[in-house]
Amino acid sequence: MSGPDRGGATFRAVLALPHARRLFTAAMLARSCYGLLPLPLLLALQQATRSYTLAGATAAASGLATALLGPYRARLVERHPRALTVFALCYAALLTAVAVGCAAGGPVPLTLGLAVLAGTCPPPVGPLMRTLWGRLARGEAQQQAALSLDTAAESTVFALGPVLGALLAAAVTPPVVLLLSALLVVIGFGLLARALRGAPERVRVSGAAGGGGASTPLRRPGFLPLLLVVLATASGLSLFELGVLAAWGTVATGVLGTLFSVGGVLGGLLYGRRRWPGPLTRRPVVLAAGAAAAYGLPVLLHSAPTAGVALLLAGAFTDVLLITSYQLVDRLVPEGSRTEAGAWVNTAFNLGAAAGSALGGTLVDRSGPSVVFAVTAAVIGACALLCAPALTRRPADRTVPDHEEERVAA
Repeated sequence: MSGPDRGGATFRAVLALPHARRLFTAAMLARSCYGLLPLPLLLALQQATRSYTLAGATAAASGLATALLGPYRARLVERHPRALTVFALCYAALLTAVAVGCAAGGPVPLTLGLAVLAGTCPPPVGPLMRTLWGRLARGEAQQQAALSLDTAAESTVFALGPVLGALLAAAVTPPVVLLLSALLVVIGFGLLARALRGAPERVRVSGAAGGGGASTPLRRPGFLPLLLVVLATASGLSLFELGVLAAWGTVATGVLGTLFSVGGVLGGLLYGRRRWPGPLTRRPVVLAAGAAAAYGLPVLLHSAPTAGVALLLAGAFTDVLLITSYQLVDRLVPEGSRTEAGAWVNTAFNLGAAAGSALGGTLVDRSGPSVVFAVTAAVIGACALLCAPALTRRPADRTVPDHEEERVAA
């Protein structure tokens, strides 16, 4: 990806779009519980079972259910908009039931089962909001700025959420934090539903729009290679973090890991404010190659500061890769299936992170951290190389006509 051109949309202009501020604020409140929840849930389950093994396995099963079923929840919401409210109420009710079971000493198998069941129904607020941005934005420059702002805000939520969750769990109790999360779900999705009702028809979720809801995004040319690039890049982060843990210990991993989030936010904000030349379909390959090069830096100079620089750069490349993937959803997938397609991007990222953790543990035990760093760069680079022909063979045609592009001075 070559140097940027001036002429991108400003974030202020994006938030000034009709109905954008209300929808974005409600969506951020609704998904804030997703960053807050994981640690208190693990601690509450440990309190109920007196076993970190059981608690960890249950939390992992709940997270796996969330990731694997995400596209199907998104498809249901896209075709039947009222399902969003149903998912939100079910999710809040299940979190409340788990909190009560953990605090009151209810039957452990029932509590664990409810926790796993809760993982099947978190509403797909992130994919939905990105679809709404595509309908709100006036032209590609505004869409790019909107998706960059949304991704940076979401990254901030997931960076700060665990810290806030830990502080709240220490200040009160983990079950109380679960109840607070359930309350956030009800308030956030209540405000989002209200904002959607006040939006014009073209912005609201409509399963019949475009007639494309009947076909799965996975069958669209170029979409599966895009998911593979996202999956490989996500696996690289997990691999690399395990290498850092083995090389420099827990404290260094915690400190250096924050640089990935910082790089992601900064990279996303920079990307969103500029127009970048070259075909959009080429950018995932270039960004994945950049992430591979960044992760390979400790192979050349094995030191903690080098690993920190690698994570900072990789965070920027990874978040911009996700933003570009969300942009390509609008190019590759017809209206009526884009929320599901966005959920598939999230699922690919989550599955890649899980696969990287599994592979990284084996590599650390057998070969040491230096090999892990080399394998991380090789895996991402090889996947980018393999997927490049499918992604760049021809420009992706939009499935609906472009809005007339509106340039706003940066």
